Amino acid sequence: MDNAQPPTPIEAVRALHAEYGLLGHHVRRVLAELASGPRSLDELIRRTGVSRRTVEQVLTALGDDLDESGGVHRIKDSPLPLYRQEWPLDAKSAVDTETGLDAEAWEAMRGFITSGPRPESALDHVTATPETALRRAMWLRDNYDLDGKKVLCLGDHDLTSLALSLVVPSAQVRVVDLDERILRHIDTVAAERGFSIGTTHADLRFGLPPAVEGWADAVFTDPPYTPEGIGLFSTRAAECLAPGHSRMFLAYGYSPRTPALGWKVQQELLRLGFTFEAILPQFNRYYGAQAIGSASDLYVCQPTSHTRKLALRQDQAIYTHGPQSVEASGEVPAALPEAAAERLGAPVAELRRAGWARPVRESAPAAFDLRADPGPWLLRMLLACSAQKVAFVVANNHPDITSERAQSELRDLISAKYRLKLHRSTPDGKHAIVVAERAGTESAADFVLQRAHGKLGNVWREALIAQSEDLTKRQAREAIAELAPHPDDLELRLIDLPRHRIADVLRAITAR
Repeated sequence: MDNAQPPTPIEAVRALHAEYGLLGHHVRRVLAELASGPRSLDELIRRTGVSRRTVEQVLTALGDDLDESGGVHRIKDSPLPLYRQEWPLDAKSAVDTETGLDAEAWEAMRGFITSGPRPESALDHVTATPETALRRAMWLRDNYDLDGKKVLCLGDHDLTSLALSLVVPSAQVRVVDLDERILRHIDTVAAERGFSIGTTHADLRFGLPPAVEGWADAVFTDPPYTPEGIGLFSTRAAECLAPGHSRMFLAYGYSPRTPALGWKVQQELLRLGFTFEAILPQFNRYYGAQAIGSASDLYVCQPTSHTRKLALRQDQAIYTHGPQSVEASGEVPAALPEAAAERLGAPVAELRRAGWARPVRESAPAAFDLRADPGPWLLRMLLACSAQKVAFVVANNHPDITSERAQSELRDLISAKYRLKLHRSTPDGKHAIVVAERAGTESAADFVLQRAHGKLGNVWREALIAQSEDLTKRQAREAIAELAPHPDDLELRLIDLPRHRIADVLRAITAR
């Protein structure tokens, strides 16, 4: 008969510590936090940078020595001296992310984040802490000369652009992002604070705005943590980097339990000809991402002479969640082209893929597959298309059709070019069809909307001249200088502007 006694809590923790070997400090970090005060599970993961699974293993091993009252965790007072005797559990064992940060800057950054848009899981958003955003900016400032330099944030849900403007106000900062909410929030904060931050819209799967190609001295990005996502964002970063002493700063994390995934991602960076100048472990901390310990490393990557040549296009499916994820790629049901053809009143052999890097010059009626559209594609495709009649298949929960207000805003925005009609019924019941038919207004706004890929300043000037033959180019330029709500936008393409600034431009055009 087996009379072996179960291990005591400290024996169980000792065995777990031994099992982790070289990573035994992960166990000690968790113990240090539990010794220093009550901690929630989220706090334990975020402050230690240890994976959720490891934290839960420590909590389980502690057994009766753990006080879990009130929904938080701490080591009970009576056994605590035994743990302190076994391991040094002073405060230095825990991660203190606030050390060295300016209190006023931290409070400002916290306000920027809490007032910003909620994370979008379909875009793999996980919010970085205010400390992380500021530490990024401070580390870049202290290790590189950013005075007057051009810094591009390729995706910026973490609002690193705002942190840079707080810490290095002399830097020229620009943001490229898919999420219209983030671009509007950054514009709003920048206007309130007097920050000089440019914002540009893009879906990196379809290309880059020409204005940012070869523009940046430094690119910062925290992309989706898949090999495909890292490959695409790094490719676009390489296209944005200016020749010379430029750098890419990339946040990426993986669990020590899955080193093969980390290897695949690093292979993507090496394949693009980047060298690793430095890798700062667990530099970034997040609210979430518990599978990787709510932490990621900061990669400092130097391009080689081969990097730009190797910056090849990546596959469109780059995310880990939602309809745009790698797993979600699939065939178009045959009934959908038939339904689009019925609404168009014209034959449709297949649904065409989305993409607006160049104008979609199509005279015959056409139909496009926008089922994976996270929100911005529909407007961009309406700007890119030139057909007299065009249809778009979208999900029933597409943000532009979910309410009367949303539908009205889209109709008003594009009304000078297209009249829109929404058909909700499709054979599978999961999609809707938006049909656009040329409005034929021949107004200045229509002129600009039809030429969304031209430089806005030039197109707007030609629109004014077309409406008034007596107007000279000089007079048109002077009129635009007075009317333009955002003068810097005149150097960009209309299709690359954030949605709210497209609306500002069209209001200025029609107000004349």
